[in-house]
Amino acid sequence: MRMARGVMWGVVAACWPLSAVAADEWDDMRAYIRAGLTEQSVPSIAVAVAKDGKILWEQGFGWADRERRIVATEHTPYSLASISKPLTTTALMTLVQAGKIDLDRPINDYLGDAKLVARVGDAGDATVRRVANHTSGLPLHVQFFYADEPYARPSPEETILRYGNLVTRPGETYEYSNLGFGVLDHLIERVSGESYAQFMRSRVFMPLGMTRSSVDIGPGLAAFAATRYDATGAPLPFYDFDHPGASAVFASAHDLVRYGMFHLKAHLRDQQGILSDASIDEMHRRTSGTEDEGYAIGFQTARRNGYRVVGHTGSMGGVNTQMQLFPDQQLAIVVLSNGRSSLPKTTFEQLAHKPLPGWPRPANQAVQPQPAFTAVPELTGTWKGTLHTYTRDQPVAMTFQPGGDIHVRIGEQLTTLVNSARFKDGVLNGVFAARIGTPDTERYDYTVLLSLRLRGQVLNGSATAVSVRDKARTHAALAHWLELSKQ
Repeated sequence: MRMARGVMWGVVAACWPLSAVAADEWDDMRAYIRAGLTEQSVPSIAVAVAKDGKILWEQGFGWADRERRIVATEHTPYSLASISKPLTTTALMTLVQAGKIDLDRPINDYLGDAKLVARVGDAGDATVRRVANHTSGLPLHVQFFYADEPYARPSPEETILRYGNLVTRPGETYEYSNLGFGVLDHLIERVSGESYAQFMRSRVFMPLGMTRSSVDIGPGLAAFAATRYDATGAPLPFYDFDHPGASAVFASAHDLVRYGMFHLKAHLRDQQGILSDASIDEMHRRTSGTEDEGYAIGFQTARRNGYRVVGHTGSMGGVNTQMQLFPDQQLAIVVLSNGRSSLPKTTFEQLAHKPLPGWPRPANQAVQPQPAFTAVPELTGTWKGTLHTYTRDQPVAMTFQPGGDIHVRIGEQLTTLVNSARFKDGVLNGVFAARIGTPDTERYDYTVLLSLRLRGQVLNGSATAVSVRDKARTHAALAHWLELSKQ
């Protein structure tokens, strides 16, 4: 039996992926993305755009897995990196809404024997909210565990006991901390009685219709998930973290834009109202930083080009992601990639330019040179104190020369020079070569990053062992309490 040509095309169109027959208004973006994939050797990108409660365009480009010849689509689960944070706090807010967690209560009230320790200030001021907006006093922290390496992820309690030090006063300053979100996923487990992965599935992913989303690669999703690739184009072995609530979620562009629509209060008929509109507003309310660039409950906030933006970005080995929401325009834009490049960011900027009048196309930004360090009088001289780790304490001496050089010595090690020093807003930053000597730090080569706040005759804060990339892998950034007094 023969079909008329128009009928035949209708059958083909019905079977063809929606993204392949999307409106011509997105053709320029398709060309832009395809050119970028080739020029920057990016494995794949998936995008999704929604406005006024409807998905306008979603599509995948390139290879989700080159070796297995898996094509990227809008339904490919990608590693999200730090976009995991607002997803984790969405789960947290369901417990807040149920009256099981108080955002302004000390987080230690919900923890067991492993609690946060205040090296400065009062641990009671480290509330759940301050952990969720990066003002609790917890420092920089990253710890990756690769499937082909012999190191196992520690328990949440062990991580907190080793690294749960508040190195600034709670509420004093913003310090982006993955460790804080590791504490939040541990809090969710303790309060709910479920594993973090199961709670995310049962209370966030399934109610919101996010069927291609999971913590790590969930059951049944391995055949579809995007492989993470390093800068050389080689596939990275699977890795996880001791801070899953900060980094471990996988989701497709389709799922994530639907999550964005929920946070825009679109009230889709096939999504459950796991949070009230008031709870969503509370999650988006900036409580640290400035109006131009701040942080709420798991969400980055900003005002850019005259528009209010809430969302998050993500970046780590084999991952670069964007999820940006424009509440006043009911617009959500998602860009996911399984390689690190500038393409996801510029793709987002190009996409935002289409529906937002006055939003500029991306332009190259010049790198500003860092001025030479000059020791201010209150720093000049010799400082002595102690570096505290979970295994032992070590004496530290630091001398600020009038000419600007900074010499530092840990224990009996050789005296070394602090490089890239900067003193701004009362905080000294710099990097130097030394050994901290704990089993965790000595797994990899590293340098020591200083972040010390001047408090009269005392300098205190963190000395962080930041691993040097090995085989295109990032391994750890582990902070330790350091306090020095002027001699």
